[in-house]
Amino acid sequence: MKKILLLFLLSSSLYSQSKYPQDYFRNPLEITLILSGTFAELRSNHFHSGLDIKTQRKTGLKVYTAAMGYVSRIKISHYGYGKALYVTHPNGYTTVYAHLKKFSPKIEAYIKDCQYEKESYEIEMFPNTSELLVDTSEVIAFSGNTGGSGGPHLHFEIRDNAERPINPMLFGIDIKDNKKPFVSSLYAYPKNENSFINGKNKRIPLRLIPQQSGDYKVEKILAYGEIGFGVVSYDKQDLAPNNNGVSNISSYFNGNKVFEMDFKRFSFSETKHLNRYIDFQLWKSKKKRSQKLFVQENNPLSMFKNTVDRGYVKVEDSTSSIYSIDIKDFKGNTTKIDIPIVGKTKTSEIKNDTMASTKRLIKNQETTVLKEHSAAVTFYPNTVYEDVLMDFEVKSDTIFLHKDEIPLQKNFVINYDISNYKEIDKSKLFIARLYGYYKRLSYVSTRRKGDTLTARSKTLGLYTLANDTVPPTIKPVNFKNKKWLSKYRYLKLKISDDLSGISKYRATVNGKWILMEYDYKTNTLTHDFNDNVVTDIENNLKIIVTDNVGNSSTFEATFYRK
Repeated sequence: MKKILLLFLLSSSLYSQSKYPQDYFRNPLEITLILSGTFAELRSNHFHSGLDIKTQRKTGLKVYTAAMGYVSRIKISHYGYGKALYVTHPNGYTTVYAHLKKFSPKIEAYIKDCQYEKESYEIEMFPNTSELLVDTSEVIAFSGNTGGSGGPHLHFEIRDNAERPINPMLFGIDIKDNKKPFVSSLYAYPKNENSFINGKNKRIPLRLIPQQSGDYKVEKILAYGEIGFGVVSYDKQDLAPNNNGVSNISSYFNGNKVFEMDFKRFSFSETKHLNRYIDFQLWKSKKKRSQKLFVQENNPLSMFKNTVDRGYVKVEDSTSSIYSIDIKDFKGNTTKIDIPIVGKTKTSEIKNDTMASTKRLIKNQETTVLKEHSAAVTFYPNTVYEDVLMDFEVKSDTIFLHKDEIPLQKNFVINYDISNYKEIDKSKLFIARLYGYYKRLSYVSTRRKGDTLTARSKTLGLYTLANDTVPPTIKPVNFKNKKWLSKYRYLKLKISDDLSGISKYRATVNGKWILMEYDYKTNTLTHDFNDNVVTDIENNLKIIVTDNVGNSSTFEATFYRK
């Protein structure tokens, strides 16, 4: 370990952080690299910050350190990355390994000591540079499916010293990919009321004509004024049937580059602006992520390159032009789209919708408060990307706050005055979002101050007050009261709450806190007897589970071990 620390210190002082060193980082698994997710792939409300490596549909594969370094951060959470490790390397980069099943013995021992000291499963620790040194190709963990993972895989990242994720493929981590990206949809967009496409002043779908080469042509369009385009495209790799994100999109007007989106690196502070980059209304209504090849106001994404006139093109009357799009995957496989444009002045009039009485103007640079009856919604400056009209109405404690089709930069604030409710009911009230066809209730984190309930959200739609008086349920899975568990490795229980959801839980044996891992996907609490904190023959187990409005349930049982 001293040798590793010395090498780390020497390398830190001598290594110049050149542009993406090759062959420095190894594949973190000892299997052929096949991806279920690529870098900067479009996800819900964010760009994907790493590579999702398939683990043969199972957990427990050995995870190797990509290069020598030290464990600089360990985070365990119920959601998000689940169990995650961060290793900082002498060249200034940090590698991240997420959704892990468990850590290597020395890291597992370190973090469990911390969990027992803090009496918490969820934990975040920042070891110093000499506490957990690791060598290249050392087994540091085992792959899993923890946190917000939708199936067994390893999420792998490389970050620079400013904590910005970078595409790991830029460092020589390779995959087999000889397939060109494909395009599923293409759209044309007018910039303003003076812009027209095929006589319309609205988004127009364009018919793609596939070519034998894998490229596409598009039927001639008639246009006038400033217009832009959007494309729904994916990449497929040789060894995987799933759709992945592309690496670069460039567009040209009469041969001159007017726009480029380059998915090499981004910062976590900007990833939320994905919803401004895509056609958010189309995504919410059709589940298609059209990537807009133009830059609208208040979109600060650093991945935009070489934009001319923000990517819009100006079409004049009686002109003939060609708009072209190049879509590339990381290996350089390129798909081309050619769109012929004939300039023609507008042929139809714009029909302005009559403003309904429920519509309210939300301004980008001002604080706007919408209030009706006992409910109020506040939009602070820069919550919306631009001034926009929203529907707002309140009926029987239900807020109708437009359709969820407008992207937001920040949370808006919902306040309810609950002074008209009985005192016995006030403590069990919470703010909920109504979602889906059946308008199911979804708890929104709610605070109470006096007779005011407050919640924050970035999702427009329906909100209401809900009342939760039913405590959580707790059921044993692999044992019964008064049972001998000497041959058991694990103690398992199911916990659930049908309305506001689980807030916290605490488990003790003979009054001593025990660590129980919570998997929200299966509603399972699990204790590992190998922690060696349960040492008595007769053991009194007590578990208290509390939901988000304070209802709690207690489960007690006795078990025996030798």
